[in-house]
Amino acid sequence: MKSPPVRRGGDIDLGHLLLAAGVELDTTIVIRHTYNPDGLTGPHDLTTQKVHAYTRRQGFRKFPAAPPKHWLIFVTDGGLRSRFLTAYDNRGEVTAERTATHRSFDLEPSDLLTTLRGRLVVQWSKDAVNWVKQGRAAAQFTVLEIADPAEVTFPGFDRLVIDYATLLDVVESSRYRSWQAALASVQAIYLITDSRTGQHYVGKADGGERLLGRWNTYARTGHGGNVALTALAGLDPDHVRDFRFSILRVFGPDTPRVDVDTAEEHFKRALMTREFGLNRN
Repeated sequence: MKSPPVRRGGDIDLGHLLLAAGVELDTTIVIRHTYNPDGLTGPHDLTTQKVHAYTRRQGFRKFPAAPPKHWLIFVTDGGLRSRFLTAYDNRGEVTAERTATHRSFDLEPSDLLTTLRGRLVVQWSKDAVNWVKQGRAAAQFTVLEIADPAEVTFPGFDRLVIDYATLLDVVESSRYRSWQAALASVQAIYLITDSRTGQHYVGKADGGERLLGRWNTYARTGHGGNVALTALAGLDPDHVRDFRFSILRVFGPDTPRVDVDTAEEHFKRALMTREFGLNRN
């Protein structure tokens, strides 16, 4: 890979970072997402599942006929500022999903520039309408910022209330290390509230799974395998965005499972989640 030209004044370009990471410019495209009613409508949509689904489906117009292997995904950050979100490896078009207007691609998450996710900001070219750039063109984008990852302080078990988008960050982002350590250390009774209806679901995280492991399952699936939550997801996959996660009671890692089960049963009866909520057993 040829080195990108160095700008006057010593500015760092995206190409310098790609070169340092061993990313081949000729096998790379850079995509900039903006917010619109038909796709990602705002920062709350920047979840792993949403970004992947939106990125893999591309129209014929403007998009390369034979897109390369590496896709670097940015999102608007005000004006021409563009913040790095994630990267994918393109494994080719899924021809069975092709329509008259769109193609879909088999995209695998990539570790390219993983330490810069959410931290790297570049200046997109003035022709911002051109939202997809070949690697050599994007290499000229000036790096505006590489922010320090700000760690989020754990609020305590009794004050934790988070939405689904935050849950994804909690289980994935290094900014939530203290949260991950705390949640991984306890068994717990947790509460999921559907903010659309006000209905509750009482669940437990026991044994070796601990609370972090259980909530990681919700982050991956959106429903955790629970019958009523799975049914809601079947009717509307975006329903998970209305879930709020909180903690009713925590237990040490050596607490007998029967004690956790007893507490779960108590909260189901107290909140009447079988009669009016989302528990089915």
